[in-house]
Amino acid sequence: MENHQLIMVIDFGGQYNHLIARRVRECGVYCEVKPYTVSIEEIKQKNPIGIIFTGGPNSVYVKDAPRIDPALYQLGIPILGICYGIQLIAQELGGHVTSPDRREYGRTETTRRPVESLLFGDQPDHFISWMSHTDYIDRLPEGFVATAATASCPTAAMENPKQKIYGLQMHPEVNHTEGGIGLLRNFLYNICGAAGDWSMKDYAVTAVEQIKKTVGDGKVLLALSGGVDSSVAAALLERAVGDRLTCIFVDHGLMRKNEGDEVEQVFGHGKINFIRVNAADRFLGRLQGVSDPERKRKIIGEEFIRVFEDEGRKIGKVDFLAQGTIYPDVVESGVGEAAVIKSHHNVGGLPAVVDFKGLIEPLRMLFKDEVRALGEQLGLPEFLVWRQPFPGPGLAIRVLGEITEEKLSILRDADAIFREEISNAGLARSINQYFAVLTGMRSVGVMGDGRTYDYTLALRGVTTTDFMTADWAKIPYDVLEKVSGRIINEVRGINRIVYDITSKPPATIEWE
Repeated sequence: MENHQLIMVIDFGGQYNHLIARRVRECGVYCEVKPYTVSIEEIKQKNPIGIIFTGGPNSVYVKDAPRIDPALYQLGIPILGICYGIQLIAQELGGHVTSPDRREYGRTETTRRPVESLLFGDQPDHFISWMSHTDYIDRLPEGFVATAATASCPTAAMENPKQKIYGLQMHPEVNHTEGGIGLLRNFLYNICGAAGDWSMKDYAVTAVEQIKKTVGDGKVLLALSGGVDSSVAAALLERAVGDRLTCIFVDHGLMRKNEGDEVEQVFGHGKINFIRVNAADRFLGRLQGVSDPERKRKIIGEEFIRVFEDEGRKIGKVDFLAQGTIYPDVVESGVGEAAVIKSHHNVGGLPAVVDFKGLIEPLRMLFKDEVRALGEQLGLPEFLVWRQPFPGPGLAIRVLGEITEEKLSILRDADAIFREEISNAGLARSINQYFAVLTGMRSVGVMGDGRTYDYTLALRGVTTTDFMTADWAKIPYDVLEKVSGRIINEVRGINRIVYDITSKPPATIEWE
C-alpha cells in the first residue's frame, strides 16, 4: 500500500511464513510477502523500513539452497532472520552452519546472554521458545554477538547492531514462544522505526478512494457468494461506487440453512443492483448420480461460471469485474518458486463471456482476520462478518456420496443445530471452524420401541492459525451431549453421531 510504511517478508518456504506477516500487521505495520528471488531493484523501489527472512525446509550449506542477492546486506535496511533466515545470514556473512547430533523441535528452554539488545529489550533472562531446526550456527560472522542460547544451540539469537542485522533461531511468531510478539514489536518499532500506521479504519478510507480513482464513472460487476470475503468486497465497493455496482448472487442450492435469504436481506435492499439467481434445480440436475468428490467440485465450478455468464450476457458491457480474492489465496496459489498448496477459484479462471476492461480485487492484500475487521468497520452485521468458513462447493462436499435434496435437508437442519449450540456455549470465536458432515454410512438404531436404519452424522471442529495445519477442537462433553440429543430428537434420518478427533495433517479439515 503506497501510503503506508512497509515491512518486506522474504519467503524461503517455511511453514509459518503467513503467520509472520499476520503478526507484523497485528503490530500495526503493513507488510508484504515476496519470494527469495525478489530483485534488489524491486526492494529499492518498494523502499521497506525493514526486511524479515523467513524459515525454510532447506540446509543453507547445500548446493541449491535458496539464497538472496548479497547486495541486500549493503542497503542499510534493518534485517531480521528467523530460523533458516538466521542461518542464511550467518553463512553468507562469513559464519558457519553445521548439522549437530541433536536437533531441536518444539518448546525449548532458552536463556538470554548478558548483552544489551534492542531486539530483546525487557525479555526475561529465561523463557520458553518454539524451535524447529536441525542445523545450527557454530561460528558467528565477524561483528556479530550471540544474544541467546539453549542447551543444544549456542546461537539461539545473534545480532550486529552496527549493521542493523538481527537473527532468531526460534520462531517468535508462534504463540508457544514466550514474549515472541514482543520481539517482533521491538524489531519493528525500536530497530526499524515503525510509526504503526496500519489499521482497518485507514485501509477502508484508502481503499474506497483507490476504487473511485480506478473506476471513475464506470460500472462494476461482482460475483457475490455470500461468504465473508465477497460480502466485505461488496460493502467496500458499494461505499465507493454505489448503484454502479451489480452483484450476482448464484444460489446453487448447496448453502447452509437460511443463508441465501440472509445474503439477500443484507444486500438486496441497498444502493447496489442485487440479482439473486435461484439455480438449485440446475446444479442438482447436473450432480445427479455423481459421488466422486473431485467430479462434484468440477461440475459445481463449471456450472457456476456458466450461470454467471448467462446473467452477465443479460447485463451487457461492464467496465470492471470485481473479486473477493484475499492475500492467502494469492500466496497459496504460488509466489515465485513456492509450491502451490491449492488452486483458488478467485485467482484466474475469469468468465470469458463478460466484457470488461479491468479487474478490481480490493481485498487482495488482506488476511482473513483483517477482512473480518474491515467488515465490522464497514458496518456489516456480525452474523455475516463472523460466518463460518464455507467451501465453494458448499454442502456438496459435506454430503458424502451422491447428493439428493433429502440428504441436503437433513444436513442443513443438523448443521444449524450444531452451530447454534456452539454459539450458545460461547465457543464461536475460540473454534476456528465447525460443521456437520452427513456420511454415506447407515447403521442400526433403536428409537422408541422400533428399529431404525438411518444415517451417521459426523461433527467436525478445529482450531488453527492459518488453516494449513489444524488441531481438533476440545469441545466440552456437555456441549457435544446437548448437540447430539437435539439432533437425534429434532432431525429425522439420523440415529448416530460421531465426533472427528483427527488433526490436519494427516486429515484435511473438510471430509471431501
